[in-house]
Amino acid sequence: MNAVFAGTDTEGLADELRERGATVSVVDGIANRPALEEAGVHDADVFVLTDAGQATSIVVARDLNPDIRVVAYTADSLPEFVSGQQVLGMDPALFDADTVAEELTDAADADG
Repeated sequence: MNAVFAGTDTEGLADELRERGATVSVVDGIANRPALEEAGVHDADVFVLTDAGQATSIVVARDLNPDIRVVAYTADSLPEFVSGQQVLGMDPALFDADTVAEELTDAADADG
């Protein structure tokens, strides 16, 4: 599984994904179109966003890769303009990084 990760990783989700065999590219800074392209979003299976303030990156990621699975791993609400996008919202207070990584990698294995 290839994942692109944007936002801070205070919960350690990127490391948990790597421990389960995922290749994780981390966007350094703002997850705009050039940064997402550089991180490999075209070939990614999953886009993980932890910063709701960068919600526009969801639309951009989906534009670059219509089949990408989007996960918002944040306690913050996403803006209304992304409500038409398929986004799996997971609150770190309810789902620890280990559980989320397990779910994502198991789903990728089932699809693969």
